[in-house]
Amino acid sequence: MSNRSAIILACVIILALVLDQVLNAGDATMFLLRKLFDLIEYLAFWR
Repeated sequence: MSNRSAIILACVIILALVLDQVLNAGDATMFLLRKLFDLIEYLAFWR
């Protein structure tokens, strides 16, 4: 991955997070974080 594509990807992610905060009050971000923690807990259990 080149530096340019990494910067574009980072900008897209930041834009998505900002739009989620503005439009949904961060509900989608919190949902994804809860699912990520569930996945980490599940993987730690099977380790």
